Amino acid sequence: MLRTVVIAFVTLGLTVVNAARAAEPDNTALIKAMKSTKVTLQQGLTASQREGRPISAKFEMEDGKLQLSIYVEKDGKFSEVIVDHVSGAVAKTEAITEGDDLADAKSQSAAMAKAKTDLKTAVSKAARTSAAISVVPDLKNSHPVATVVRVTNGTLQTVSQPLD
Repeated sequence: MLRTVVIAFVTLGLTVVNAARAAEPDNTALIKAMKSTKVTLQQGLTASQREGRPISAKFEMEDGKLQLSIYVEKDGKFSEVIVDHVSGAVAKTEAITEGDDLADAKSQSAAMAKAKTDLKTAVSKAARTSAAISVVPDLKNSHPVATVVRVTNGTLQTVSQPLD
């Protein structure tokens, strides 16, 4: 019995370590790709405002290419706005209508409904002189808080920024 438990914990531990290692190349690729961007997360948030109120934003690797994705809300509907990371122009907008993306958008919208500070301001405060990678709002103890991921000295760092 004890041997089975030990084997289970060792297997679980190796799975967690391997999952963490598998995520590292994505972070490395993202950090490297960020060097080519000419648009900040804050500029992307501003560009997306014509499509609605920004409720989250992130730079991500999509099919091996850097992409700036911003979720917005307008008239109770949600969309994903893709902003060109070189020109800062809105490249495309797609409705969010189902699945995890819709659940995430609703949660982010609920947090932003209680916020007194917009995401652009929160990112500017949290990022300081670092490049911001993402901003996602959430409710913590009924208070809106933005989680900002930034690149600091070549590594990703997470910072919480109050929105109330």
